[in-house]
Order: sequence, then C-alpha cells, then structure tokens
Amino acid sequence: MRNPTSGQQYLLIIPLLAIGCASRMDDISPTAVVPTPQQIAYQEMELIGFIHFSVNTFTDQEWGNGAESPDTFNPTALDARQWAEVARDVGMKQLIVTAKHHDGFCLWPSAHTEHSVKYSSWKNGQGDVVGELATACREYGLKLGLYLSPWDRNHAEYGRAGYLTYYRNQLEELLTQYGEIAEIWFDGANGGSGYYGGANETRLIDRETYYEWPETWAMVKRLQPDILIFSDAGPDIRWIGNERGRAGETNWSTINRSGIVVGAADPAYLNSGNPDGSDWVVGECDVSIRPGWFYHARQDSRVKTPQALLDIYYQSVGRNGTLLLNIPPTEEGLLHETDIQSLREFRSILDETFRTNLASGKRATASNSRANHRKFSPRNLLDDDTDTYWATDDGTKTATVEIDLGDTTEFDRIMLQEPIRFGQRIARFTVEAQQAGQWVEIAKGTTIGYKRLLRIQPVKTDMVRIIILDALDLPALASFGLYKASSRE
Repeated sequence: MRNPTSGQQYLLIIPLLAIGCASRMDDISPTAVVPTPQQIAYQEMELIGFIHFSVNTFTDQEWGNGAESPDTFNPTALDARQWAEVARDVGMKQLIVTAKHHDGFCLWPSAHTEHSVKYSSWKNGQGDVVGELATACREYGLKLGLYLSPWDRNHAEYGRAGYLTYYRNQLEELLTQYGEIAEIWFDGANGGSGYYGGANETRLIDRETYYEWPETWAMVKRLQPDILIFSDAGPDIRWIGNERGRAGETNWSTINRSGIVVGAADPAYLNSGNPDGSDWVVGECDVSIRPGWFYHARQDSRVKTPQALLDIYYQSVGRNGTLLLNIPPTEEGLLHETDIQSLREFRSILDETFRTNLASGKRATASNSRANHRKFSPRNLLDDDTDTYWATDDGTKTATVEIDLGDTTEFDRIMLQEPIRFGQRIARFTVEAQQAGQWVEIAKGTTIGYKRLLRIQPVKTDMVRIIILDALDLPALASFGLYKASSRE
C-alpha cells in the first residue's frame, strides 16, 4: 500500500477472520427408514376423535345387517358443530366419522345407492352428515377423516367384481366433494352374513386379492395427495393390534408391510412393530369411551372415567402411538353430557400434569456429544424446542446425559422424545436419580420414538441421568421432561 504523504510503499497484512464463532455442522444422517412430513404432523396431533354414527345408533346394535330402512336414521337435533367444539376444547386435532359402516348405510347423499341419508326422512332427504361435519371441522380448526367400510352387508354385488367399482365410486365422491381429507380408514371386517339386496346369505371373499388394495390406495393418493391411509398394512398408519387403545411396551414405528393381509394381520406384530422394518407405519391406538362403538343408552353409566382415559393416554401417546378415541353421538345427534364431562376432566388433568417441565432450562452434560458442537449439545434436551436435539458421534451407541436440577426437585412423570425426522433409534434406556450420593434406577424402557412417558413413584433429587444402553444407530434425543402429576390422577 502506498503512503500518500511519503511515497513509500508498505505491505499491509490483514489476518483472515472466521465468519461467525463456529463452523456450520450438518444434521445427523437419517436412518434407512424415516417418516414423511405428514406422518410426523400426524403424531404431533396425539389425540384424534372417532365418531361412530349410523342406523345402528337407532336400532341399538353394534353391527347392522344391511336390511335397515333408511328411515331408521332420523336424528332430531344433530349438531356437528357441537361435536367439533367439544373435540377442539379437549385437545383433539381431527375427527373421523363412519361415513359408511358394515351395514352399508351412507351418511352422505351418495349418487350410487338408495341406502343413504338422501332416502331418509331426516331433513326430508336433504341432509348430509359428512358435509355438516366437514364445515364444522373447518370452523373449529380440525382436520377431517373418513371411515368407509370395505364390507357392505346391504349391497347386492358385495363379494363380486361389480362391488369394487361401486366402492371406488363412493371413495371418489368422498374424496372430491368435501375438501381436504386428512385420513381414510379401512378396517379388517370383510365378509360374512348380510342382507345383500335381499339375498340374506353369507358371502366370503379372498381378503388378499378381492379389494385390489394397491390400486385402491393409488386412487386415494391421486385424489388426495397428502392423505394418510389407515389399515392393518398401512401404508401410512397401522392398527395397533387391539381396540383397547394400548400400544406395546416396545413400539417401533417401522414394520414390514410386505405379506400383511388387511383383516388377517398378526396383532402382536402390529402392537410392537419391527426394528428391522422396511416401512414407516405409525401405530394408531383406537378405543371407545364406552363399552360399545355406537351409542347405547344402557351404557350411560359405563363411560370411561377421566382417570381411565389418562391410563390409556400414557399407554398410547406415551408409547409412541396416536390415540384415536371414539365418542358416539346419541339418537338426537349430540354427544352425551356424561362423555363430555369425562373428556373435559381428562384434558384438565393432563394439562395440569404437563404444564411445567421441571427440567426446563437446567444444566445438562453428556459423556459424548457429536463433534463437541453446540448444535448437538445435551442442553438442547431442555430448551422446550423439539427441533433442536442432542446426538453422539458416529459409532457411539451408548451414552449418558446428566441433568443438574440445581435444587432438590420432586417429580413422578418422565418424558423423552427422539427427533424422528431422522428415524427411530433408541432400543433400551434407563433413568437414574442421585440418592444419598448414589445413582439409583427410577425408570427404564425400550423404545422412545415420537414420545415416551413413564409413570413412577415420587422421587426427590437434584441430579438425574439418562443412560442409553442400546441403539440401532447413534442415539439422538430432542426433549426430556420431568413433571409432577396432578393430584386428580
């Protein structure tokens, strides 16, 4: 550089300064099987409502035989807005309605059958339950799902090739006339005795081939690209293997879909998943708030208590599943007050228990943190942000994270979450608390996935540690929480 006054030349040496205080670090590599964004959003909903409503509500049956007159269906005060308002208020993010159950009666005015609301006296044949619910869900910020029974005990062509055309025509109606549909539900009840257009006989089908499921699912995805499909075999959501709303103590989100026949799957396999599975298929845990799925007045005194619902929540959402809770409307077309009160108390207790994370913002250290980079710091477990996470170096499948609570803290609920956008990894872990200078095991588990909740006896301590004992790949955790349960639990 030339000095303008002296004419002498000087060499100015400028050191190269790093931009920022730390180099950029890439995220961990995902495992071979990971969820879609729609599947992640689905698990984050946690609680979904099921609406079983049909002619069975009026005949006091669980399964109609298909011979019921459309005039059987005649609710006097149907209010889908009430259903949606209650669902929203108790934390449900979606409602699924039985657009057609096994009896074949359609809750929308289908152009392909006379066995529907169009031929009932309800609203002089001008009613549309699916349409009213679609409007109510939009008003109350809920997603809409539909159940369309593959088995139809009314249709004359069931069991023959003609029925498949009819079934797909109905799917097309439902998936093109009501806006965005978040989930379509296909169950495994297929074939048996029925009315079948007056034949009154038993018809059995080959469950593996009759419905041509791959083609039917492809049609569904073409009509609704973001929809999630439920069945024993997914492809997006799987039955959890029971109707008690309980996932397995071990619950992998992966299974091998190949070879699973809808309606003939192994419940134990669906309940636990498969760590070596080739397909990410989330477990949906379905259960009714009453002994039956449809409303029966005789069951008004047998509605599940808030505490019973909490127990189910811990064993569904708290075991890497999503809870699908059925709340059946009465003959009037309204949710029963007993059901509503139980749901509201359940939500109130749940909110009270998980309102305050006693570990939030506390100090955390780990035996191994990936590249010792802050992006993977154990402090990320305690920042109330599931987008951040702690992870270990490649090849490290066991590790320990210690949390210093600062002061003696009492808790009896533990929460762990993996960043599942990178897959499900952790296979076995324990949680310990320091007691009189010694580490004592207070909880243990296998899988974590989206969320794991552990109920334990009350513990008082100022130090807690998580020990990852086994993982399929380098372990990663997004969140850790400690909570004190509501006294109403």
